[in-house]
Amino acid sequence: MVAAVESATSIALHAAQWNPAAHALATDRTQRIARVLAGLELDLAAQNAALLLEQSTGALLSPELLQSVGEEACGLAHATLRMALIHDARARDRAANANDRAAQLEGLRKMLLAMVEDMRVVLIKLAERLVTLRDLASLPPSEETQAVAREVRELFAPLANRLGVWQLKWELEDQSLRVLEPSIYKEIAKALDGKRADRDAYIAEVKTSLIADMGAAGLAADVQGRAKHIASIWNKMQRKGYGIDELYDIRAVRVLVADVRSCYTALGLVHERWTPIPSEFDDYIARPKANNYRSLHTAVVGPGGLALEVQIRTHEMHRASEYGVAAHWRYKEGAFERAANPQASGKRDADFEGKLAWLRQVLEWRDNEGGGTGNSASDVVDALKTNLFEESIFVFTPQGKVVDLPKGATPIDFAYHVHTNLGHRCRGARVDGAMVPLSTALSNGQRIEITSAKTGGPSRDWLNAELGYVRSHRAKSKVRAWFHALAL
Repeated sequence: MVAAVESATSIALHAAQWNPAAHALATDRTQRIARVLAGLELDLAAQNAALLLEQSTGALLSPELLQSVGEEACGLAHATLRMALIHDARARDRAANANDRAAQLEGLRKMLLAMVEDMRVVLIKLAERLVTLRDLASLPPSEETQAVAREVRELFAPLANRLGVWQLKWELEDQSLRVLEPSIYKEIAKALDGKRADRDAYIAEVKTSLIADMGAAGLAADVQGRAKHIASIWNKMQRKGYGIDELYDIRAVRVLVADVRSCYTALGLVHERWTPIPSEFDDYIARPKANNYRSLHTAVVGPGGLALEVQIRTHEMHRASEYGVAAHWRYKEGAFERAANPQASGKRDADFEGKLAWLRQVLEWRDNEGGGTGNSASDVVDALKTNLFEESIFVFTPQGKVVDLPKGATPIDFAYHVHTNLGHRCRGARVDGAMVPLSTALSNGQRIEITSAKTGGPSRDWLNAELGYVRSHRAKSKVRAWFHALAL
């Protein structure tokens, strides 16, 4: 399979500019990771960082390497290696049920984002996971390979989807399926008419026909298309209980127009050229989905008698779908946010989604730069140096569950988050195994263990803001409620 993220011209250009010192330390594997990043047109600092991923942390920080490779590339490599310490498989596998597991995976995704200040680190990690999967796909199945593929499918592929890095997302999903379900993967691949290149050529033919029809009708339209990927096909077969012959959207195109009226005009032109399949028409413009997704979906008997799905929407609807995030990732991945924290406020959800929407737009710099927007590579690098979750931290319970707390939270805040009674009886705390004062501000990725008394309640000192024992609104309200009950 040819990786969509690799461009021969881009890779050759970037590889010729790799830092000699970094290249000298590179292995075949790290060079392939760097090539994935070159295919994404990520900057040379990120590619040089990828070349260093087989080195130890100590080597990355050595004065000699910092001088020869550069502090930026070494820092990126060090941060990428640090991410490996976060996603401990044992912590995820302890989830007792599907809902709890979904919540924990969501918390881990947030933690991965929260613990890096430069989003290039996440992209390097995604590229590293992709290369790992490509290697595993050629090995005999084993518990170890299955565990890695499952982790990628559940943690990293949705993360790529969140960030809008479609070139990585689809192959992470496909390669995960290839490792986890090799017979299913081969069966679907064999059932598809022709290789991926053939399907892409088919879509190109459809696009040419539609553009000609729209132009002849005086309709300004942007026609996009790509074949559905193997993992996506399998997911839909599972979800709907269909066989592959019953799927109408293995091949799909999207038509973007200026306004709603043009959507229906375009629909008429599509049905005029190809015979529609009546049972496969959905008008999500007149009847939007619950997440406010709006588009026309139709399926037709396309060229060669093959089924073809056509989606038609306005540019505004497309932006809402692609960059508004909530309408897309909640529909695709499920309501992880609600599962992780049912009490989360609407404002917090809106802030979170707004940041993700902004980030997905930033990641489109590759296309924008060629379109004359004036964005420079340095502008993009600066934009990627951001922490999406500056108001939150993510810590582990002793059982490995992820807890989302406000920035500056203390062990007492943690205890009240776990359970009100644990907060009331909190008398001490260990952070990563070491005893700390109860006023200690917690940091991302720490493991917190509370020492509690069998009876008793909170101290009035906890409400003294100057002492800094309690920072969260939840904990403060629980402490006040305790003393209010005593006064009754």
